[in-house]
Amino acid sequence: MQFPSPVSTKWIANLIQAKIAGNEDAMIKGINEIHKVEAGDLVFVDHPKYYDTCLNSAADFIIINTLEVIIPTGKTIFFVEDPFEAYLTIVKYFKPFSATQQPINDTLIIGENSILMPKVFVGKNVVIGKNCLIYPNVTLLDSTIIGDNVIIQSGSVIGGDAFYYNTKKNRSQWYKKMLSCGSVVLEDGVEIGAGCTIDKGVTAETRIGAGTKIDNMVHIGHDVTIGKNCLLAAQVGIAGGTVLEDGVTLWGQVGVNKTITIGENAVVMGQSGVTHSLEGGKTYLGFPAELAGEKRRELIWIKRIPELWKKMMES
Repeated sequence: MQFPSPVSTKWIANLIQAKIAGNEDAMIKGINEIHKVEAGDLVFVDHPKYYDTCLNSAADFIIINTLEVIIPTGKTIFFVEDPFEAYLTIVKYFKPFSATQQPINDTLIIGENSILMPKVFVGKNVVIGKNCLIYPNVTLLDSTIIGDNVIIQSGSVIGGDAFYYNTKKNRSQWYKKMLSCGSVVLEDGVEIGAGCTIDKGVTAETRIGAGTKIDNMVHIGHDVTIGKNCLLAAQVGIAGGTVLEDGVTLWGQVGVNKTITIGENAVVMGQSGVTHSLEGGKTYLGFPAELAGEKRRELIWIKRIPELWKKMMES
């Protein structure tokens, strides 16, 4: 999330009641999570496992719960006891929740020849391009950006919150929600089937590339990036932060793990489970998904086990 205008380190420190160390005179452009940070961004970290990753990331500003770290040259750290709560404070300040009072918000920008059918809900700061067709009971939540010639079938929800929680076991309460302040971008020529759900980015964007076609009942998690001209069949599920490069095909009921990459023009056969990054230009099958030819040979040998066992016992 980019701030409306850069803010000073001292202003942020006052907002979250933090101690500053390092460069105290820089200006902060926005806040992002570690997978999306850029120069000028603020990021938070509250576990020693990720201290070095955050400190050495592109982020220039780090909210952290220790002062016993080496601060890279030019960077700033904000020390607080609970960085997660500091993150929530910043998001609530810059993107406070306000309930929508009307089915189509007055901030909607919609292009020529685009059609919204009955019972479409449109949140705040939504942009819809030209020649789009949005079917009944579609929900377009805040900050959704839609290109030209996009079709969204009935019952789909675009821009829901990320499935992202603080799961620390020392909390005396339920898992605490990490507030989402990102967006969803549907590029030109995208088609979304009925009953699909596409979550917004936690702090950045979830993006569906131009010409990509998505079947019914597909779920796309937060901060996923899908390339151009991909095909996703029914009941595919993609976890947060994953990248599908251009031309990827996922057939029915494929499940994809978080923060991995599927290479350009890869094909994953139905009901496969993708647990690790896959090279492009190849076909995959099974759980965990492997090269289809190798997996088929493996299945043939598995079917032969009873026969081979019988022969061994008779010999």
